[in-house]
Amino acid sequence: QVQLVESGGGLVQAGGSLRLSCAASGRTFSSYVMGWFRQAPGKEREFVAAIRWSGDMTKYANSVKGRFTISRDNAKSTVYLQMNNLKPEDTAVYYCARDKWLRTILSGLIDDYAYWGQGTQVTVSS
Repeated sequence: QVQLVESGGGLVQAGGSLRLSCAASGRTFSSYVMGWFRQAPGKEREFVAAIRWSGDMTKYANSVKGRFTISRDNAKSTVYLQMNNLKPEDTAVYYCARDKWLRTILSGLIDDYAYWGQGTQVTVSS
């Protein structure tokens, strides 16, 4: 059974930074693509970033490119999302997720992810 637990959310002013963490259980963490998604009130869940199992390839939504950085530490079974220059439109619940399949491509599709955390709230004030 895979369990994902996010942490690091909070309230921050526009222009500030936060680092989210997602701790995973299960021995196969290091073999899978991991992703971050977010869902703002009244909106659908959307892709934010993904990282390959080796950490050598990443993918970002255009809205966060250049401001957010995804990384992982396989020894700690943890994936991170460093968020800089935050904007009010980044306000959302942020979720980490594990890919369904053992593969190298980075998907931004919700249906390609099998396991999800409970989410952590990020609120950016203007």
